[in-house]
Amino acid sequence: MGRADERRARQRPRRRVPGLRRDEVARLAGASVDYYTELERGRGAQPSEQMLAALAGALRLSQDERDHLFHLAGRSVPPAYGPDASPHPALLALLERLDGTPAMIITDLHETLAQNALGSALIGRAADGPGLHRSHLYRWFTHPPTRELHPPEDHDHHSRFFVADLRAAVGKRRGDSYAAGMVRELRKRSAEFAALWDTGDVEVRRTDRKRIVHPALGVLELDCQRVFSEDGRQRLMWFTAVPDTPAQAQLDLLPSVPHRGRAGAREGSRG
Repeated sequence: MGRADERRARQRPRRRVPGLRRDEVARLAGASVDYYTELERGRGAQPSEQMLAALAGALRLSQDERDHLFHLAGRSVPPAYGPDASPHPALLALLERLDGTPAMIITDLHETLAQNALGSALIGRAADGPGLHRSHLYRWFTHPPTRELHPPEDHDHHSRFFVADLRAAVGKRRGDSYAAGMVRELRKRSAEFAALWDTGDVEVRRTDRKRIVHPALGVLELDCQRVFSEDGRQRLMWFTAVPDTPAQAQLDLLPSVPHRGRAGAREGSRG
């Protein structure tokens, strides 16, 4: 595992003593302390690609450092972008500090890379289907239950935004086959998408007000803010409510209500 102990010591947790403890790294990566300790010492079983990605996120490795970690472990380096990419370290650091508001990190194709507990409670856990299905934008036009997240009268607004935002992403990717394939598939499967795509509208939405339908709390009217990575391919989204409004009271109740299922799926269904 190289010098994971040195990388751990460079982190800055919210306390006076610098560095993360082994148990903190293990918890962030979803591993046992004993397992992580053995990895630091270069012993034990060879870590899986999933574990390496989790460790890279826990240690907030840069892309170069993450790639080096995979090379040392003899594993294939994961793609820099797409649903299997690691969250950008700076965005992940911010997400970890937003423990009092729903938040998530998504790609420019609307694939969820990470979310905090309140984000999962508000929106639902990230979809884990294969390929394009992991994109909320793709499911919006191909899987009707996805639209239950918003009131019906808001659907046209979201459809227009998704298409304009996707056009901006495709333009930045300049010939990326995965993004181009998403557009081709959506044009085949959704007449609504095809009509909106043909308008040529392009817009990257940086702030927005959304109404979200929650099965236990009803409709929450929230402001959605976004911070982008330097290359624009990842974004941190978080939701806030105007103080002293019904939406703020609803958000305050969010930690105590049953969590909804996977994003875009009916209750009891994986969608």
